Amino acid sequence: MATTEVSKTRKISAWVIAGLLTGLFAFSASGKLFLHPEQMEQMKLADWRVIIGIGEISSALLFLFPRTNIYGTLLLSSYMGGAIILHMTGGLSIVMPSVVLILVWVVGFLRNPELIKK
Repeated sequence: MATTEVSKTRKISAWVIAGLLTGLFAFSASGKLFLHPEQMEQMKLADWRVIIGIGEISSALLFLFPRTNIYGTLLLSSYMGGAIILHMTGGLSIVMPSVVLILVWVVGFLRNPELIKK
């Protein structure tokens, strides 16, 4: 199996986007845990908010570091898929979770070029 060298520009781009996304997920998780628990009550997820928040932070940290990025990408993809479903069933726009999901995939492909088969 040939190793694919990742260019410096790709590495920097991946780090910047991953850092921004990790910050977004940390902010979102802190809202679930500390700031706005009433939003979770509206979605009938109040009993699960701590587990969801911890899972979100854990997934984001796995996503941030290149060694565990592929696991974080898979977990955040699942998480964002759930967010899209909740938005759809709640009559909310799916644009934001869809854009975040696409950015998660972009970082996954930037850091793991072997995921793209030619």
